[in-house]
Amino acid sequence: MSTEGRIALCPGTYDPVTFGHLDIVERAARLFATVVVAIADGSNTKQPLFTADERRALVRTSVEHLGNVEVTGFTGLVIGHAREVGATVLVKGVRSATDFDYEAQMSQFNRHLAGDIETIFLPASPEWAFISSSGVREAAAWGADVSGWVPAHVAGALRDRLGRTA
Repeated sequence: MSTEGRIALCPGTYDPVTFGHLDIVERAARLFATVVVAIADGSNTKQPLFTADERRALVRTSVEHLGNVEVTGFTGLVIGHAREVGATVLVKGVRSATDFDYEAQMSQFNRHLAGDIETIFLPASPEWAFISSSGVREAAAWGADVSGWVPAHVAGALRDRLGRTA
């Protein structure tokens, strides 16, 4: 499969964006002509700490050094947004076997809905494999220093939102 000229979609909630997310986006940006970071407007399973607009702004600042990366928002099925932006590939980062099991199931679901959109998995780099947005939110809520896990502007946004050290 040639990746030349292809658009890849990196969907997620990015609440907040972490260095683990950015590692996957940067690696995808080396593989694909265009990468669209698609931020889900909401979640059926959790209440986001940051609004969709705030999350998009935090991600845009985080990827501004990447000339072939765009940031969008979406509501509904990932496959629908992939079609809207012309993506033929979904890129998902996986940290563990648990992540892989979940994402493999979702890839089969998406493949059933849209057989022409593939999913590829990029394993987390070892230095970021333990980081999750929920873990960052939890640590920041208790006043832990999360500056080694998120960009400085994200740590600042966490401090502002939570009124803690973050």
